[in-house]
Amino acid sequence: MSEQNWERSLIENLATEALKEQRRRRRWGIFFKFLGIAYVGAFFWIMWSGRSPDGVDGGPHTAVIEIDGVIASNTPASAARVNTALREAFKSESVKGVILKINSPGGSPVQAGAIYDEIRRLKASKPSLPVYAVVEELCASGGYYVAAAADKIYVDKASLVGSIGVVMDGFGFTDAMQKFGVERRVYTAGDNKAFLDPFSPSVPRHVDHANAMLQEIHAQFIDAVRKGRGKRLKESADTFSGLVWTGSRSIELGLADATGTVTSVARDVIKAEKMNDYTQREPAFERFARRLGGVAAEAFSEALVETRFR
Repeated sequence: MSEQNWERSLIENLATEALKEQRRRRRWGIFFKFLGIAYVGAFFWIMWSGRSPDGVDGGPHTAVIEIDGVIASNTPASAARVNTALREAFKSESVKGVILKINSPGGSPVQAGAIYDEIRRLKASKPSLPVYAVVEELCASGGYYVAAAADKIYVDKASLVGSIGVVMDGFGFTDAMQKFGVERRVYTAGDNKAFLDPFSPSVPRHVDHANAMLQEIHAQFIDAVRKGRGKRLKESADTFSGLVWTGSRSIELGLADATGTVTSVARDVIKAEKMNDYTQREPAFERFARRLGGVAAEAFSEALVETRFR
């Protein structure tokens, strides 16, 4: 190759690479512009969808409150969020009935008990407003604790209902520590401060104390179910044993009242087919910021990979 041809080839290659880089920058520029427009639109949509139900659509309606997932503090199914939604629903004169849409394996007995107590308090203050629990896939343990406060419980024939019991679990590592030659060193002020320490041998009096606490909480759970279900409950030796039943069987046992869905209960029982969601969602700006941060990080990562491996 002559020197002139070599120089021409080099210039052509440089020009081609420069053109590719320019196109690449233009594509990313367009991408981020569209990303910005999309997120501005998403932000306003989230803000609109998160407004108060009465502010969006007045008139007679059914209030729907979701209890989805584990019932615990700092979760969507926490007592703080659910009880706030309940108070908003009971405050509205347009609400003709409240549906608790439950799909929960349970969780904290404290959180579930706080929701149960608030439902009963609100019902006492406004007896004319019915509260119904509608079970989707699962209503177990703390989920059923909450449902027991409702006027009626509706299930699908294949729903899983029950688990009226209390559990405390953990692990014991003493044998593994001996096998690996690990020595446990724990210092306490108070004879029982290392209560149920998983790295120490089981202490009989600690186990007895734990069982006594479980029995006490279980008795509170049983009392709540008996008060909520009343004479409809057909008690047997298994009722409060922690077993779970299908929706169909739970109706036979008096743990539930009938089959139904959120839509059918609103339409046929409450007689207010229009539904508004009163569930207390995560604040719109926080949802927006979290999603924006996730997508921005992903886009940055892709851009970095593109830059390094082009």
